[in-house]
Amino acid sequence: MKGKKQKLAGIILIAFIIFWSIYTHFNDVESLTDVEEESYTGMIKIYDYPRLDLESGSRYSWIQGKIKAFERKNPGVYIEFTPLDWKSGPQLISESMKGADGPDIIPISYKFDDFEKLEVLDKYFSKEELDEFRDEALKATTYDDKLIGIPFAMNTYVMYLNLDLFNERGVSSPHDGNWTYEEFVETLKSLTFDFDGDGLIDHYGFVSFVEPNYYNIWGLILGDGADILDCKRENYSFYGEEAVKGIDRVLDLKYKYEVTPEFFGIIGEEECWEMFSIDKNVAVYPTGSWAVKALFDLQNNGEGFNFDVANYPSGDEKTPRVLTSSIASFGIVKDEDIKKTEMCVKFLKFLMGESNQRTLEKLGLFSVKKGIDNMYMDNFRMKKIESSLDHVVVLPKEKNWEKIDVILQEELKKAILKEKSSKEAIEDAKKRVEELTR
Repeated sequence: MKGKKQKLAGIILIAFIIFWSIYTHFNDVESLTDVEEESYTGMIKIYDYPRLDLESGSRYSWIQGKIKAFERKNPGVYIEFTPLDWKSGPQLISESMKGADGPDIIPISYKFDDFEKLEVLDKYFSKEELDEFRDEALKATTYDDKLIGIPFAMNTYVMYLNLDLFNERGVSSPHDGNWTYEEFVETLKSLTFDFDGDGLIDHYGFVSFVEPNYYNIWGLILGDGADILDCKRENYSFYGEEAVKGIDRVLDLKYKYEVTPEFFGIIGEEECWEMFSIDKNVAVYPTGSWAVKALFDLQNNGEGFNFDVANYPSGDEKTPRVLTSSIASFGIVKDEDIKKTEMCVKFLKFLMGESNQRTLEKLGLFSVKKGIDNMYMDNFRMKKIESSLDHVVVLPKEKNWEKIDVILQEELKKAILKEKSSKEAIEDAKKRVEELTR
């Protein structure tokens, strides 16, 4: 009996061995269990421009803090950070990308247009993830209908008001920060006057400047419906009746209503800011949200004045429009190592987490995601600026944008200085831009 049991056990064992050999020959046993793929470990190189921490004064602490936090969450991943400055940064990026040991993640500024070297990121983001972004923010990282980067912070322009001058002249600031172009003009006329009684105007309702990559004045120009680039077809579109009317709005401030200095169109950013913030002889000045802290600092030093912010005046569009290129974003340089690219994407998604987005408050910047709209609860001016983000118009990526920008600003300046009519400046700008694409 014992022998029969042993014989039966032997037969079963042999049968099992034969069966298992056949099964494993036709089947991958490892595929029967979920095996988690190993993530990338190693070095990732990232470049970035300075972004001032309003509390500490550090220029790179925000991104450096995010790098350290990400490294802690991803053991074996080391991120080498290279700080850039705004002047030499674009050239450094261009040169470093030519070598084999260049950066993996780079900031995409208005001067960068080598989009073919960037990884297309559409496949790494679900529709639900992309829907979390503000629509305008994604335009800043879209080229040829492809996502070539991810925005992580944004800024905008607003009108700053010297309330001391408003009060001295008995002028009301715009209700809820909103005004029409006509209301805007009437306000500026009341704020343009001879302060010292010598018969010469020495205080002005408004001043601004015209320089490449600055769009302080363009909210006035686009208020009647003009666009610079067609977002759907991505071609130049600043011409026609709306464009002429927009530039005429600016010219009228100087020549028809006389609410600007005679040298409006000649002086630059530094001189305009000094007139508003130091000399205090300008009542309304458009600039970025960085000015809130700067004006607070002047107040704390006893050199400032009471101020508020307002939207750009609305034209025929009935709602304010603000043109900006101030969308901070990163792109990922193409690499054959897919796992490395995936880790770079993971880092960009890490920056988009709500807790990290909220820390943009330290930089005086705003989130590019919908729903994160209750920042700056203790700063009503920044809160006002945050509420104006819905009016932002972002230029989509354009291969020749830096050159187009120079052309536009040059022709605008010629119109302001009466070297050309608005229509002539617009037509000449169109011709020059068309020559770029021939």
